[in-house]
Amino acid sequence: MTNITTGSSETLARLDKAIAAGGLTETAAENIRTWLSEPRYTDYAAEVEQHILDEQWQTLDNVFWTIIPFGTGGRRGKMYPIGSNAINDRTIGESAQGLAEYVKESLGTGATLSCAIAYDTRHQSSHFARLCAEIMVANGFEVYFLDGPRSTPELSFTVRHKKCSCGIMVTASHNPPCDNAVKVYWSTGGQILPPHDQGVIDRVMGVEAITRKDFDASLSLGEVVISQQEIDGEFYAAVAALSTPGPRDLQILYSPLHGVGATAVCPVLEQCGFSDVELFALHADPNPDFPNVPGNISNPENPEVFDAMIARAQEVSADLTIASDPDCDRIGCAAPLTGSSNSPWKTLSGNQIGALLADYLLETRQAAGGLTANHYLVTTLVTTQLTRRIGDSYGVRTVGDLLVGFKWIAEVIDREGPEKFVFGTEESHGYLAGTHVRDKDGAVAALLLSELAAKLKADGQTLHEKLDALMWQHGAHAERTISVQMPGSEGMDRMKAVMAAFRDNPPSELGGCGVAGGRDYLRKITTFMGGKEEPLAGPQGDLILLDLVDEGNYVAIRPSGTEPKIKFYMFVYTAPEQLADLERTKIDLVERLSRLENDLRSFAGV
Repeated sequence: MTNITTGSSETLARLDKAIAAGGLTETAAENIRTWLSEPRYTDYAAEVEQHILDEQWQTLDNVFWTIIPFGTGGRRGKMYPIGSNAINDRTIGESAQGLAEYVKESLGTGATLSCAIAYDTRHQSSHFARLCAEIMVANGFEVYFLDGPRSTPELSFTVRHKKCSCGIMVTASHNPPCDNAVKVYWSTGGQILPPHDQGVIDRVMGVEAITRKDFDASLSLGEVVISQQEIDGEFYAAVAALSTPGPRDLQILYSPLHGVGATAVCPVLEQCGFSDVELFALHADPNPDFPNVPGNISNPENPEVFDAMIARAQEVSADLTIASDPDCDRIGCAAPLTGSSNSPWKTLSGNQIGALLADYLLETRQAAGGLTANHYLVTTLVTTQLTRRIGDSYGVRTVGDLLVGFKWIAEVIDREGPEKFVFGTEESHGYLAGTHVRDKDGAVAALLLSELAAKLKADGQTLHEKLDALMWQHGAHAERTISVQMPGSEGMDRMKAVMAAFRDNPPSELGGCGVAGGRDYLRKITTFMGGKEEPLAGPQGDLILLDLVDEGNYVAIRPSGTEPKIKFYMFVYTAPEQLADLERTKIDLVERLSRLENDLRSFAGV
């Protein structure tokens, strides 16, 4: 290979030639020039230059076409050793350094600084966690370090338990094996909220020098404290404290989907009396390549994840299957439709699980005589209205005017008061009860779901049959979420164009039903067909809801905040007084969802 001087005229000439030939975008070339010329990127310049010599233009364009954003939750993307648009030592380092600088500035001179750090089973997660620890220590923080793969909710718990200034979780949740990320947490144990989110973002994007102190040296000096054994026990106890006495005759098949869940779900279930739990062998290995799940995507939202689990459950006559995502902050499940030994099995959606758990918790608290009108549920604007209707029937409030993201649910808990908080739920399989964390918690959800399933089994009912009973009472609800990937620089432009189309010239009809109006949460305007407008109360964010003429039927459109895609949410409903044949109605609702999906895709050109 030919050696050339970093940033030499020959290197730059090669860049110019690649741009002219269409092999490299100008924005990528600009970021490459920065990494070749500025001292802060000295450690990476030689490798960047070698890529140029090897004419790896597509790779260079992919990892340099933009600067990977530090969103309100953190930074997430594909791993690659170099690149402004990749997860690597530099972009992770900037994230930790920017967080450290902002927290120090916010707390002021003389403040005691501490940070909790944990990581999952992904490639490089342990390395990135140690890197973050080195940076936080160098910036004056004491670090409480969980030195084995642990769950995201356990990190949130550590922040609160140790009264830390902030926290860092290294995980990309259910993303593909090539990805990784950092999530950052405030002293509440919740993800960073306004105004701190923008303050951290500004600091991260402006980082020049990254300061580090050797991990092992810091450990020997007591600046890094290995806390896993202590925190494990305290975390399990906090989750187990939410348990309700009742039947425990339930055979559970549990999968961590190659992630950290066995460190959280299994100990909690055992501690709470569920002794018949089988760890699903195919998914038990904490493997960052997620080899035994469809498409190597460990996402409990995907029904196909449960195919092999259901086969095993039927083989051993299990009553319930539960799977958690790789960082164990979300769960999915499958259960038999009926109590017969040869019953077919079916998964439950995130909305359905949330509604069942909300009803279970409200019923339990009411039976104990502790439920008042001041108690409340928390949902988001794209969570099923079935949960709210259940809450109404128990006489409790539902706070549901929230943007997508569990951090907003966590904020409500602190704003409204944790004493009367009952349950928080979002459609993407995130759930929380209790006040031990300020993020969704797969261990809590698995415990509550197991208790509910055991109670129902004792009463001769399945989860699906209980859901049917709720629909007879509150109306038939069905929902569907679709995600349309739009990667790269062209994808960003497409996302903006699609959102603009729904915002400025929305369809007048969807799924054979007229559109009554729209709610634009970015512009904070409600528009009615015919042109009348009025101010829209609630949060501000890039979310559009289109209400259909038929009451309770609507769609929502939003760009993802963490991935290059647009999400479409569809909600259909038949009121209880209109129900005569629930099974026929459920089929009709699915057909209505398909018509909505076809029209949304057609309008958006996807």
